[in-house]
Amino acid sequence: MAEAAEFQGTRSAPACRWFRHTAVLLTGVLLFVGLVQLPAAPAAHADSPGNHTISVSVDTVTPVAPKQDDTLTVSGTVTNGGKSAITGAHVGLRVGPQISTRSDIDDLGDRTPFSPGTDGSEVGGNHAQKLEALAPGVSRDFTLTVPVKDLALGKDGVYQLGVTLSGQTAGHPYEQVLSIRRTLLPWQPSGTDGKKTQLTFLWPLVSATHLTARTESDQQQTPVFPNDDLAAELAPGGRLQQLVALGKGLPITWVIDPDLLATVEAMTKRYQVAGPNDQNTPGRGQAVAKQWLNQLQEAVTNRQVVALPFGDPDLASLAHRGKDVSGALSHLQSATELAATTVDTILGVKPRTDFAWPVDGAVDSSIVDVATSAGAHNVIARSDSLREPGASPYAPTAARQIGGGNTAVVADARLSTVFQGEMIRADDSSLAVQRFLAQSLMVNKQAPEKERSIVVAPQRMPTASQAQAMATALKGLDGRWTQPLDLGDAAKAQPDPSANQQVPGSGSYPDSLRSQELSTEAFEAIQRTQSTLDSFKVILTAQDRVVTPFGSAIMREMSTSWRGNPRGAAEFRDAVQSYLDQLTRQVHLINKSDATLSGRSATIPVTVQNGLLQGVQGLRLVLTSSQPNRLKIDASQPVEVAGGRQQSVKFETRANANGPVQVTARLYADDGQPYGEPMTFTVHVTSITPMVLLVIAGGVLLLVLAGLRIYIQRKRAAARKAAGGGPDDADGGDSGDDGGPGDDRPEQPGDPAAESGARDGDPSGSGEKVER
Repeated sequence: MAEAAEFQGTRSAPACRWFRHTAVLLTGVLLFVGLVQLPAAPAAHADSPGNHTISVSVDTVTPVAPKQDDTLTVSGTVTNGGKSAITGAHVGLRVGPQISTRSDIDDLGDRTPFSPGTDGSEVGGNHAQKLEALAPGVSRDFTLTVPVKDLALGKDGVYQLGVTLSGQTAGHPYEQVLSIRRTLLPWQPSGTDGKKTQLTFLWPLVSATHLTARTESDQQQTPVFPNDDLAAELAPGGRLQQLVALGKGLPITWVIDPDLLATVEAMTKRYQVAGPNDQNTPGRGQAVAKQWLNQLQEAVTNRQVVALPFGDPDLASLAHRGKDVSGALSHLQSATELAATTVDTILGVKPRTDFAWPVDGAVDSSIVDVATSAGAHNVIARSDSLREPGASPYAPTAARQIGGGNTAVVADARLSTVFQGEMIRADDSSLAVQRFLAQSLMVNKQAPEKERSIVVAPQRMPTASQAQAMATALKGLDGRWTQPLDLGDAAKAQPDPSANQQVPGSGSYPDSLRSQELSTEAFEAIQRTQSTLDSFKVILTAQDRVVTPFGSAIMREMSTSWRGNPRGAAEFRDAVQSYLDQLTRQVHLINKSDATLSGRSATIPVTVQNGLLQGVQGLRLVLTSSQPNRLKIDASQPVEVAGGRQQSVKFETRANANGPVQVTARLYADDGQPYGEPMTFTVHVTSITPMVLLVIAGGVLLLVLAGLRIYIQRKRAAARKAAGGGPDDADGGDSGDDGGPGDDRPEQPGDPAAESGARDGDPSGSGEKVER
């Protein structure tokens, strides 16, 4: 009873201990489970402030560099990429602190989370824009308008301008900043207190290689393009059309690859586009090509034009890989000379050809040597290649004297690279514009008392969107803290005495750029093509029809546009060489079948075929006998064949013995170099026939018989002399005294009756005809 009462009433000590242990165990299990779940906790804060799933883009800032009485308009888009709706949302402007260094401008995009201490407070008044609830995946545009005076900007300089999206989410049921997008606001309400920075902006018109040496087989040499891609670039809205349209009227220096002009000029006439199985189709870009050239002629009027060497050869590749290949550097001189003629002929302006522009402005001593070897005494470099020693307090004037009468025009790296990268999104384009203006203002404020010349050398082939951003930035300057300067004047500016004038060694060239260079094998292939062209042109009567297109194609093989595209470069070189080989084979020997020589002397004809439209000359055809002792052939014969014709050249031969003789025919140029492939055939010598041999043998036999008869006669005469003792001729011949009067020698049996007949004056016998 007592135990039962204890159990049902108050708990005993062991029971209490059991409950306590159980409670502790359960608590530990729950705590462990909670710790295991901790790593998944951030998923509950997917919409936390600063998370990239909620974003703000700033597409336009107008004006890009406001004045005191202006109204600033900022437009863009907010996007809810989170998992919960945003309620109570609004977009506002925040003015951050003034930026003090150029490096701070570079680092602006690195800070993504909102920071109340550095991003400033929201501009008050009714300048914020409220938004309806943003469901997940929804985007909305915004436009903020605020008088500049309400921004409470201080002294001149560059300020950070932030656009924030504030609101509530399910995970954060109170208002907070969910995302921020920062941009830059250059601020100079009045004219500059110091001197304006002289700014040179290069506006490049450079394109990839679009034209080979291939033409159709007609009198006009109709060019054959590998594709019609260039027509799209020239058409309205295309990259090259935008560059010309936007550049017109801007304070810029045009930098043009003459190859582009020559290619577009070729498109203004009839041209063909290569198709599969050599089925060419007519090109359709004549209209846009003519329009583009007309627009360009208007745009460059009264503007300085700098012509790159024809084809824009890769100077660094030539310096590092090509200069040791014999003859490679000679193309640079030819390209420079052709550049001036091409620009003057097509655009009607005389360009500057004394500037060289290595890729990305990266230079070393070997690049400078190559660049200046063709007459370019000014090398466009970049400040991240020709660096300033130590921590320079300001950007010095671009011009530097680097020795040998040469000048390095050092472009500002920050200003030159600000427009690189994709500019398809308006947000990226807008930020690039604001960065450029901010950097240019910062340069001016570094040393306002010093008048300096700054050069901007953007990427070689800007896209249409990049060109639009560049044009917007230049228009935004509006002569506020800069003034335009041509590149030629920038090169003549007084150098800053403290600026670096030492060109770095070859070891300083960036590996990333070196890996993109043309190989030594590429330059060797280029020289093989040049050697083939040199051997071919000497036989032509109209050399320019071949030398001009192939010379231009060889220059294009060295173009900087092949960087990063070794396969395309190799295919282009192979196509040029293949087409040149095809043309050289049009002048050839027609294969000849074996011949039979049926006399001691005969004529062997060999035919030369000329499949070109023009005539060939300066060739000699040489036939060589493998056995001159059996078959001898006369000297070589000159060859001249009109276009589309053939000529048969005849060689006199003399046979000395029967049998087959191998004969080799080959063409040679006047310089003694063989031309084309040799042609071999066999001549069967049968001039010494059996009948001739029989006649000769018969004649020899008759001579032998005649000699034998004379011998016998002499023997008989000697015998008669010995028997009769009478006088006789010393030689035992049949003299006139034989058988004469007073000869009492008895007649010997067997004496020929003809002896007495000869003495009597009778006609000679038939035997004398055989002896004669």
